[in-house]
Amino acid sequence: MSDLTFRAATPDDVAALHRLIERAYRGETAKAGWTHEADLLFDDRTSAGELSALIADPDRAILLAFHDESLVGCVQVARAGDDLAYLGMLTVEPGLQAAGLGRRILAAAEAEAVARFSARRMEMTVIALRAELIAWYGRRGYVPTGETRPFPVVPPRPELDFVVLEKPL
Repeated sequence: MSDLTFRAATPDDVAALHRLIERAYRGETAKAGWTHEADLLFDDRTSAGELSALIADPDRAILLAFHDESLVGCVQVARAGDDLAYLGMLTVEPGLQAAGLGRRILAAAEAEAVARFSARRMEMTVIALRAELIAWYGRRGYVPTGETRPFPVVPPRPELDFVVLEKPL
């Protein structure tokens, strides 16, 4: 898939964006890909309201990836400090997850962090149990910082703690 285009999400994109994220992270449809959390978590990954708030926040951007006119992926980039950006919600349509789109969306997010936020470093969090995903990010230059953060659920589930990864940009 060589012809990917990117643009920032707008409020008009919330419904399609929400459907993509839920398909990729939760439920049976997510199991078509390898980056899902469907065996660990059973609630919604996000909500339309949360996505609307992210899109409205000037310290965040959600980049949408399109193949032709179809939404095939997204990623969130946020200002996290003077020279630090945060990468989150990297999403690829489940049936396309072996097509190399994740690498291209990640590269677009890194470029956006530099251009929009003057970031020199990017951090992200991955559920510690997701060794294969941590390894994938490791092959792209992200290394564990040694820091962990709790997963935001009540009651707390320590087995879902996040590992913090970081990469210089």
